[in-house]
Amino acid sequence: MHIKIKYFGQIAEVTKCDEEIISLSKNLVSELIAHLYIKYPELKNKSFKIAQNQELVSENIKLTGKEIALLPPFAGG
Repeated sequence: MHIKIKYFGQIAEVTKCDEEIISLSKNLVSELIAHLYIKYPELKNKSFKIAQNQELVSENIKLTGKEIALLPPFAGG
Protein backbone atom coordinates (compact mmCIF):
# COMPACT_ATOMS: atom_id res chain seq x y z
CA MET A 1 0.00 0.00 0.00
CA HIS A 2 1.28 3.46 -0.89
CA ILE A 3 0.48 6.13 1.66
CA LYS A 4 0.93 9.85 1.15
CA ILE A 5 2.17 11.49 4.33
CA LYS A 6 2.14 15.25 4.87
CA TYR A 7 4.30 16.91 7.51
CA PHE A 8 3.72 20.34 9.02
CA GLY A 9 5.69 22.78 11.20
CA GLN A 10 8.30 21.24 13.47
CA ILE A 11 7.48 17.78 12.12
CA ALA A 12 8.49 18.90 8.61
CA GLU A 13 11.70 20.28 10.09
CA VAL A 14 12.53 16.85 11.53
CA THR A 15 11.74 14.96 8.31
CA LYS A 16 13.26 17.67 6.09
CA CYS A 17 10.30 17.39 3.70
CA ASP A 18 6.68 18.54 3.50
CA GLU A 19 5.35 15.27 2.15
CA GLU A 20 6.39 11.86 0.92
CA ILE A 21 4.89 8.61 -0.27
CA ILE A 22 5.76 5.49 1.70
CA SER A 23 5.15 1.89 0.66
CA LEU A 24 3.99 -0.06 3.67
CA SER A 25 2.49 -3.50 4.15
CA LYS A 26 1.07 -2.62 7.57
CA ASN A 27 -2.59 -2.12 8.41
CA LEU A 28 -2.75 0.24 11.39
CA VAL A 29 -1.84 3.87 11.90
CA SER A 30 0.28 2.78 14.91
CA GLU A 31 2.37 0.54 12.62
CA LEU A 32 2.96 3.46 10.26
CA ILE A 33 4.02 5.67 13.18
CA ALA A 34 6.42 2.93 14.40
CA HIS A 35 7.92 2.86 10.88
CA LEU A 36 8.33 6.65 10.92
CA TYR A 37 10.00 6.52 14.36
CA ILE A 38 12.61 4.18 12.88
CA LYS A 39 13.11 6.39 9.82
CA TYR A 40 13.04 9.65 11.82
CA PRO A 41 14.11 8.89 15.44
CA GLU A 42 13.72 12.57 16.43
CA LEU A 43 9.94 12.25 15.93
CA LYS A 44 9.77 10.36 19.23
CA ASN A 45 10.56 13.65 20.98
CA LYS A 46 7.82 15.60 19.19
CA SER A 47 4.17 15.95 20.05
CA PHE A 48 1.74 15.62 17.16
CA LYS A 49 -1.77 14.58 16.19
CA ILE A 50 -2.55 12.26 13.32
CA ALA A 51 -5.12 12.99 10.62
CA GLN A 52 -6.26 10.47 8.03
CA ASN A 53 -8.16 11.86 5.07
CA GLN A 54 -8.43 15.21 6.92
CA GLU A 55 -9.98 13.73 10.10
CA LEU A 56 -8.14 13.32 13.41
CA VAL A 57 -7.69 9.65 14.28
CA SER A 58 -6.14 7.54 17.00
CA GLU A 59 -3.23 5.19 16.38
CA ASN A 60 -5.37 2.04 16.54
CA ILE A 61 -7.33 2.98 13.39
CA LYS A 62 -6.90 0.99 10.19
CA LEU A 63 -4.99 2.67 7.35
CA THR A 64 -7.09 3.44 4.31
CA GLY A 65 -4.16 3.91 1.95
CA LYS A 66 -5.01 7.52 1.16
CA GLU A 67 -3.53 10.47 3.04
CA ILE A 68 -2.00 10.84 6.49
CA ALA A 69 -0.95 14.17 8.03
CA LEU A 70 1.20 14.64 11.12
CA LEU A 71 0.11 17.84 12.82
CA PRO A 72 2.17 19.55 15.52
CA PRO A 73 0.42 21.56 18.24
CA PHE A 74 -0.96 24.81 16.87
CA ALA A 75 -1.32 28.08 18.74
CA GLY A 76 -4.36 30.06 17.84
CA GLY A 77 -6.49 32.90 18.92
